[in-house]
Amino acid sequence: MYFLLHYYVLFYCKTHPVNIIKVESVTDEIFRCTAEEDNYFARITNYKSLDEQLEEVEYTDFLYKEGLGVSPTVPSFNDKVVERITLENNEILTVLYKSAPGVHLSRNEWNADVLKELGRQIGKLHRLSNKFEEQQTIRYINDWQDNEEYDFLKYIPKEESGIRQMAREVLSSIKTLPKNDSNYGLLHGDLWLENILVDKGLDLTMVDFQDCEKNYYIFDLAVPIYSALEYSFVGGGNIIDYGKDITKAIIEGYQEENVLPSEMLEKLPLFIKLKELFEYNLMHMYWDKEKLTEEQIRIMNHFRMRIEMNHSILHL
Repeated sequence: MYFLLHYYVLFYCKTHPVNIIKVESVTDEIFRCTAEEDNYFARITNYKSLDEQLEEVEYTDFLYKEGLGVSPTVPSFNDKVVERITLENNEILTVLYKSAPGVHLSRNEWNADVLKELGRQIGKLHRLSNKFEEQQTIRYINDWQDNEEYDFLKYIPKEESGIRQMAREVLSSIKTLPKNDSNYGLLHGDLWLENILVDKGLDLTMVDFQDCEKNYYIFDLAVPIYSALEYSFVGGGNIIDYGKDITKAIIEGYQEENVLPSEMLEKLPLFIKLKELFEYNLMHMYWDKEKLTEEQIRIMNHFRMRIEMNHSILHL
């Protein structure tokens, strides 16, 4: 399958105005394509339907044209941004993106200055999302609660009663929040730090909008804060202070580009908890319970203890 996918990426790219000379796997769905004239990334997946992917690409291309740092798509010779290929009798959807500038920062570089710029870009993203939704009715991209990854009670085992109760409380609290144009709309949905590239002068590019959804805008702030605390802090100080510093920075940056109601900022710890439950649910969805590694068991137990004891990783 590995070599077959490479072959199909090369075949697929021949339908586009690019001269690919090398293909490398980044993930099971993303392939780095080196061409004579530039670099590209091909996404090959049926994770979302054709209609959802078309709407997602329309959204991200709009953001690109409005000047936000996102990767533009490359239309095929047929002027299609989402093409279909057949792989082992299965139809798979494909999108080709121009490579974004910048690099993934090392963990110790995710400081308050970078997070403030990220907050500013997220504020711009949400402002443009609102503009997009004024022009375009969203028909296929889901509201967050309609995505299976948030169906916590379906996947978290019944015997984990404390965690299931916490999940009920978090979901119930969020579902009662009011929705309006200032606090709810299209967002990235997965802005952990691996989905952000940084170029010279702190120019940022957001990649991988595959999980874009309609949600409360505060969630797009909760995810990178959670990501920085969970994966990027490498010592050299107090992690509680680090959390306070980056949270203050990302909110200040956001407010330079957009306004988020104060009552929603107060809900940031709630959405951090939503992200934590989301990650824990993914483990139950995708990990083989009969073949868990020691590292997977350690991670799951770490989450279990943190959630059951209602311990927050963010102290404001």
